[in-house]
Amino acid sequence: MHRAESPPLDALAGAIDLDTLPFTERGSRLLLFRDPDADGAFRVRLAEFARDAEPHPALADWRFTDGDGHPLACEVTTYPDVVVCATACGTFRIAFADPETLLIALPPDTACGLRFTTPMDLAERDRRGGLLSRERGSPLRLAYTSGAPLLRNEVAARASTGRPYASDGLLCVTLGCGPAPAGEAAVLLGVSRTPHALSRADPDPRAALVSATARWDAWLAAAPAVAAPYRRHAALAWWTLAANIIRPYAYPEREGVAPSKLKYVGIWHWDAYFHALALRHVQPELAREQFRLLLDHQLPSGLIPDVVHDEGVLAHTDCIADADVTKPPLTAWAAEKVYEATGDREFLAEIYAPAVRFQRWWLAESDPAGDGLPAYLHPWSSGLDNSPLWDAGVPASSPDLPTYLTLQYDTLARIARTLGRDEDARLWTHQAAHLAERLIARRWDEQAGLFWAARDVGAGHVPPARVAAVTPFNLFPLITGRMPPEIAARLVAALTDPGRFWSRWPVPTVALDDPAYDPEAMWRGPVWLNVNYLLIDGLARAGYGDLARELRDRTLEMVCNGDGLHEYYHPQSGAKPPRATEMFGWTAALFIDLALAASSDDAAPITAHRETRTWPVANPSASIPRDT
Repeated sequence: MHRAESPPLDALAGAIDLDTLPFTERGSRLLLFRDPDADGAFRVRLAEFARDAEPHPALADWRFTDGDGHPLACEVTTYPDVVVCATACGTFRIAFADPETLLIALPPDTACGLRFTTPMDLAERDRRGGLLSRERGSPLRLAYTSGAPLLRNEVAARASTGRPYASDGLLCVTLGCGPAPAGEAAVLLGVSRTPHALSRADPDPRAALVSATARWDAWLAAAPAVAAPYRRHAALAWWTLAANIIRPYAYPEREGVAPSKLKYVGIWHWDAYFHALALRHVQPELAREQFRLLLDHQLPSGLIPDVVHDEGVLAHTDCIADADVTKPPLTAWAAEKVYEATGDREFLAEIYAPAVRFQRWWLAESDPAGDGLPAYLHPWSSGLDNSPLWDAGVPASSPDLPTYLTLQYDTLARIARTLGRDEDARLWTHQAAHLAERLIARRWDEQAGLFWAARDVGAGHVPPARVAAVTPFNLFPLITGRMPPEIAARLVAALTDPGRFWSRWPVPTVALDDPAYDPEAMWRGPVWLNVNYLLIDGLARAGYGDLARELRDRTLEMVCNGDGLHEYYHPQSGAKPPRATEMFGWTAALFIDLALAASSDDAAPITAHRETRTWPVANPSASIPRDT
């Protein structure tokens, strides 16, 4: 089972540690981890939209065994295409045969096997393996098939182990396989929630391993080159984007990138746009699909839903507040960036009308104070779910919302001109100027040098009650490029103040000197790459190109100083806060886009604090080759 070397894959040896990052595949719901409750074992769970706790494992305590059924210790090295497990009986290799099926290539010329437990109700064995199913709760099916002679095929009830997912007992599957020549022995292990039949074809380990390598090699090799300091994390970022691709069960017609298959399984609104900024460089059609998956579900009112997930869409909730929910209006802004990379005018024409309807929804539905500035009717619609901006409740008018709407007006004007709609372009330009002027008149505080958020308590309450929280969103009008020079200078001064926002790793999502600042609580202090990206993009638009480059390089440096692509980062240490999730999609996508910009820039990236990081492997002195 030898094959040619693959530098893109070999560069990620050990990066998928099976503790924080799972072995998975584009389009697959299967996540392979080490089993934290069983030393030396694996577990598999499904990536699914979950309203509460993490889904239970579909199988656990998965161990390789020798010919007598004794568990084997194994030394593991991971690659994107294969997990290599060296044991005293030889090397087992795990790869994907298809999105629902793992293939375990067995060591040659030796008797061996595997065993695992699974929370199933029914089992049917046959000469090649078996089928297991669960009807209680959420239906689940599992199939196992051996291409080697089966010497042992047992399914037995196992009493509860005391683990939460084993409260109703488990079935324990034990397989023993006879010796077979190299490249001819494998076990297929399929797990699915969907009703169609799982693959039980005679497993061909050579073909599966070659195909897995080819898929990942093609994906990573297509990535544009970046400067040397960014290459390792860029490779991990491209893996992250592909690994997070799913088809929602309810809408399998299109592929979308989930924010993270570890925690957020669905297609979130503004996440999709940020993901498209990286995808436009390698797969423009997939970038366009991120928009279509959302716009397929745009409501007649113009609202674009917050999430498209396995069970449907989320466009209204009575959790926290009874309101429609969406995300900030960045549709046209992101679509224009895809157009800049592709030159696809048809895509602009496709996006134009839905973006206009969404813009009108915001302006028609979200001004309860009647002061001409839109407000968030629900915290989720801001994307900043638990920011202190909402501590006093909603509706609340934060300066970022009219900023996004102003940006969208200006972007719609440029799109309209590209499409030959000059009258529309003039209208949108006028509306952008008018909204920016209204924002200055009603939210700018000359003494504080900030735009304030306001709690909108209803029409006729003038002025609305000020929200005292100081966040970078109080500075966001800067990124419209429409602020007068004296206001822009004050906002830049606040941004670059080391006591407020210019931390070691800027930009914290609450000012360092604000009483609500918490560097480890989501949206209450940590650094998020999408906030930095919007600031970098807007600083350049506002004429602060050097500062934009500095923030870009410091953002890249922060990520490169760490060992993963986290949901958010500590603004002083750069570490992952405890509750931040891993393999986060927009961190990966925006890192890629910023790294590409830095790599093509004449200015050298900042390297003052950069440290060299290596991925952990079981034996750092000698990673296990995938094909020996």
